Amino acid sequence: QVQLVESGGGLVQAGGSLRLSCAASGRTDSMYGMGWFRQAPGKEREFVARISRSGLNLVYADSVKGRFTISRDNAKNTVYLQMNSLKPEDTATYHCVASKRVVFTTQYADWGQGTQVTVSS
Repeated sequence: QVQLVESGGGLVQAGGSLRLSCAASGRTDSMYGMGWFRQAPGKEREFVARISRSGLNLVYADSVKGRFTISRDNAKNTVYLQMNSLKPEDTATYHCVASKRVVFTTQYADWGQGTQVTVSS
């Protein structure tokens, strides 16, 4: 089991920036790809970004491409999400996920509790 703790959320004006962090502990050797999902009130959870174990393979949702950057520090067992040019539609609870499979999947994964991001217009 891997424990994931997100931090860095908050209230920001449109156009501003935030940097989310997700610190992993426990069976971190079982982690492969990591990623971020978000869920706004009344909406389904949606994919934001993911990064491979090596950090070389990055995938982004079209809605955040060019604005968000995912990275990871394996020495610190931490994954980051730098969010720039934030928009009100980015308001959501952001969850970190760690896949237990080489091919990224949320079916076999550990999830964090989430951190709230609110973007005011």
